[in-house]
Amino acid sequence: MVTKAVMRRALDPVATQLGVLRQLVEFGGSTVFGREHKLHQVHDHAGLVQATPVRDYEGFRPYIDRIIAGEKHVLWPGQPLYLCKTSGTTSGAKYIPITQHSLPNHIGSARRALLAYIAYSGRAEFVGGKMIFLQGSPVLDKSGLIPTGRLSGIVANHVPKYLLKNRMPSFATNSIPDWETKVEAVVGETMTEDMRLISGIPSWVRMYMERLLARTGKRTVREVFPNFSLFVYGGVNYAPYRSSMETLIGGSVPSVELFPASEGFIAYQDKSHEEGLLLVVDNGIYYEFIPTSELGKPSPKRLSLTEVEVGVNYALVLHTNAGLWGYEIGDTVKFVSLSPPRIVVTGRTKHFTSAFGEHVIAEEVESALKEAMDNLPCEVAEFTVAPQLTPSDGGLPYHEWFVEFAVPPKDMQALAAALDAAMRKRNIYYRDLITGSVLRPLVLTPVSRGGFAALMKARGMNDAQSKMPRLANDRRYVEGL
Repeated sequence: MVTKAVMRRALDPVATQLGVLRQLVEFGGSTVFGREHKLHQVHDHAGLVQATPVRDYEGFRPYIDRIIAGEKHVLWPGQPLYLCKTSGTTSGAKYIPITQHSLPNHIGSARRALLAYIAYSGRAEFVGGKMIFLQGSPVLDKSGLIPTGRLSGIVANHVPKYLLKNRMPSFATNSIPDWETKVEAVVGETMTEDMRLISGIPSWVRMYMERLLARTGKRTVREVFPNFSLFVYGGVNYAPYRSSMETLIGGSVPSVELFPASEGFIAYQDKSHEEGLLLVVDNGIYYEFIPTSELGKPSPKRLSLTEVEVGVNYALVLHTNAGLWGYEIGDTVKFVSLSPPRIVVTGRTKHFTSAFGEHVIAEEVESALKEAMDNLPCEVAEFTVAPQLTPSDGGLPYHEWFVEFAVPPKDMQALAAALDAAMRKRNIYYRDLITGSVLRPLVLTPVSRGGFAALMKARGMNDAQSKMPRLANDRRYVEGL
């Protein structure tokens, strides 16, 4: 019944979103932000655009600082229940409010995703066994006026009682701050259990599985967990990891993709046979979409769901019942259907390579890698791409692909050539730079096993929520590899 009601609202997304907008304005109008921006005068999308400028976290920092200092009714009535601490690419640590009204969005959307899986697949056997969620520590910092923690840690404090008996790891193990110590403890707790659902960012789940097999002496995860039947993931595209993960697992396993963010739970996979993730249009978030071609302009086009098109890249802007108004989340998405609205995540607004105007995005490098891997079998554990502007040999600059292989290709040069050909097909600017002898073909640099994990640990990114950026416009992420 829940899934049917959700789909009814998703099939009428414009009316549903207008209802959300009216609720947001009603609650937000009396706040400090609401009075400053005359939210009580907003009745539609055009009015919202007129009243609220688009901001990133730095634009909201003065309001957040007032909340941290104890002021109430700043962005949303009252005071947030929590401040979600997350790492910013340009802002250092960010503190995103989670309110009494926004918490159900984070908790309920994940539940919707599992119910949708059961509804379309008819498979619910995972409910009868153990479930593991590889996530941040549930221990909250209560030294300030508002408890602070990682999103997954905050949500872990609100797990429904009916799930607690099957949920793993234990609170004590989940609270271990060091990831390597934690994953060993998780392996110890879970290796003899009837594990049926495993959830987490693929790169960290992979590490858990590798440690599990090393500890048990088994060849595949299926030998350890014969009833393992569902993999739930989010944060990154699974396609580059799928081959190596399935080797570890011992075959394919059904999966459900989620799109959670500290700012709100945005979308989830509701059908395995349908491309894209169902946009959560009815649970406290009103969306705007800025065509990526408009980014950087003084007054970029800000579109509602009535105006978007299939196949166009958009920067995602949120208005939420946590008190974020016109918040540019930093993710880019593309619609694959409009009724219901389904999206694919194509990258990050600040994560791209465009040292020569090529503007290569995550979607392009991920799909190029998959194509190359399909033609030249290998298994990838992790990768990232950065420009090399000043080659030591004095030759033309190039894109350098740093790849950690679980199983390397038989011919590394052939894989590099296949990658380069796949990139030329996907990005005409890159192709023109190669044919115009501005760039040389890409260079593939193998990274030793564990290299990415060691780099992330050295940078304080050694936890279950950290992700290696796919691209950068400089070499900051690859220094030390």
